[in-house]
Amino acid sequence: MTQRQRATARIGIAGWTYPAWRGDFYPKGLAQRRELEYASRQLTSIEVNGTFYAMQKPATFRHWAEQTPDDFVFSVKGGRFITHMKRLKDVDVAVANYFATGLLALEQKLGAVLWQLPPNLPFDAELVDAFLRLLPRDSRQAADLAARHDERVPEAVTTTSATRPVRHAVEARHPSFGSAEAVQLMRSHSVALVVADSARHWPMLEEVTADFVYARLHGDKELYASGYSPAALDGWAERVRGWVEQGVDVLLYFDNDVKGYAPHDARSLLARLPPSSG
Repeated sequence: MTQRQRATARIGIAGWTYPAWRGDFYPKGLAQRRELEYASRQLTSIEVNGTFYAMQKPATFRHWAEQTPDDFVFSVKGGRFITHMKRLKDVDVAVANYFATGLLALEQKLGAVLWQLPPNLPFDAELVDAFLRLLPRDSRQAADLAARHDERVPEAVTTTSATRPVRHAVEARHPSFGSAEAVQLMRSHSVALVVADSARHWPMLEEVTADFVYARLHGDKELYASGYSPAALDGWAERVRGWVEQGVDVLLYFDNDVKGYAPHDARSLLARLPPSSG
């Protein structure tokens, strides 16, 4: 392993704006505009899902960065136009547009970019390889790519203050991504193959293919709705500790938000890990 800081684990939630969490996870009376500020001080990372549905503005990314602690990081979900509509084909301009919308404004708070693939998209080595080759691996490459945006991004960010790694994770929902060929391709590009716990709706792929692990916990018994038992959280804590001991960073997000379990499970998992892990 090359010289680098000790591996860390960051635990968080997928999204933070949920009305049902108000008066539960969020203290009663907390202003909605302060929910990110509050959540970012309870957890160590948040996955942004709004970027999957629509392009954001640079001011939005800057606002998120300003509201959160210095050592906080966001993972940002790639646009569904790229993954679900274009299905990774002919997406050069679309990916440039995506990076131009303001991700670079997060600066050191950009943890990883998540590319969630549709369940009916099987592994195609040529297609996936071409897509992964397109992705920028550091902030300078991301800025150069963003500069190739088109008129659909009127307020573009195409500069960065420093050269920092840009990590990528792929959440594949077709079982063919568990093949040796798919795993090796991900590993050759140092792209994380997401560990997804989805109540058996989609495959759980646990191969480590990068210098970090990206995990999404959607619910182990009922998709998006069930909470994690103490025993289940103990099991995930053991997994996380094992990855960190191997020198692998961890980004883990709870997405079981329907009944409000996600933030409580995230806090409970954090409490099971050494303070230095987070």
